[in-house]
Amino acid sequence: MLNPISIIGAGIGGLTLGNVLKQHHLDFTIYESAPEIKPIGAGIMMAVNAMQIFDKLGLKEKIESRGNKIHGIFITDEKLKIISTTNVLALEKKFNSCNVAIHRAELQNLLAENVGLENIKLNHSLQQIQKKENYLLEFENGYTTESKIVFGADGIHSKIRNQIFKTGNIRNAGQKCWRGLTDFELPKNYNHHALEIWGKGKRFGFVKISEQKVYWYALVNENKFTENIDLTKTFNDFDSLVLEILKSTKKENIILNDIIDLAPIPKWYAENLCLIGDAAHATTPNMGQGACQSIEDAYVIGKLLEKNQNFNSVFEEFQNIRRKKVDTIVKNSWTIGNISQWGKGNQLRNFLMRSIPESINQKMVEKILKLEI
Repeated sequence: MLNPISIIGAGIGGLTLGNVLKQHHLDFTIYESAPEIKPIGAGIMMAVNAMQIFDKLGLKEKIESRGNKIHGIFITDEKLKIISTTNVLALEKKFNSCNVAIHRAELQNLLAENVGLENIKLNHSLQQIQKKENYLLEFENGYTTESKIVFGADGIHSKIRNQIFKTGNIRNAGQKCWRGLTDFELPKNYNHHALEIWGKGKRFGFVKISEQKVYWYALVNENKFTENIDLTKTFNDFDSLVLEILKSTKKENIILNDIIDLAPIPKWYAENLCLIGDAAHATTPNMGQGACQSIEDAYVIGKLLEKNQNFNSVFEEFQNIRRKKVDTIVKNSWTIGNISQWGKGNQLRNFLMRSIPESINQKMVEKILKLEI
């Protein structure tokens, strides 16, 4: 059986691409290794750039109704004294969209429903891909198929990248990250704001994602990490709100990961095949742009297909358009991650950060939020 187009991976990037291809009335199948779309990763922020694209896909209002609109993002010190502010209201007006914090599974389910569950094959973990006349795809469950066009949306550990491109240096930032989800009543002034609190070699962030749910994350430098680490003791010098959020969270609602990214790879495409999202340009989460950039990938591919149905020339143009922006985000996100995790000189860091004019912050943010085509 020959599939015209196969998308490997039903993450946010793969599902958005499916929605884009559906708009173009193209025949495709999405293959996902997981047996179901589960709430892994707890919460996520869809920035204004992603929300503009969801608007074009007719999904903006649904996402807003299932998530929580976020109008400001603050970086503070341990006592919640502001270091840096991103006021999104002017940008919301300019781009007619706002940031939305949402449960990751809620977003994926919305995208899956819209793409059509009949176009998604769950429990299909890719084992091997080979280039013959077409691409031969072999899955761990024994299923095999041929595909003319393949998109690798299979994440930072992409089997497609490893097997076809034989490249990809995954870098470890030396930071451990906990992500949690809890039922918690935030003070009203934080209902539509996201906070990231910088301490000495550690950070804590939180945002409301629905009526009762708060998503939070905590980072410590690897050299301070132990298997039995007690986060309430680690963050006991932070504002009491942080400790209350931590104490309210059930252990089963916390996941632990390393902070990693992908060193830039030379090429994202081969004949009739293209990588998108984390498979091509995984970034650390410090700018909140990982998933948003995979959504932009899907959008740009869709825009290029409007005027050109030759996938190979689309893939080449896609990389030319997207390369500079994602390389900048990967680089800047890595730098921000290092600065925010300083173990010494924090007062100097905070002073220097406070001295950056808000207008410069706004310009940097606007550059990220503006779509390329």
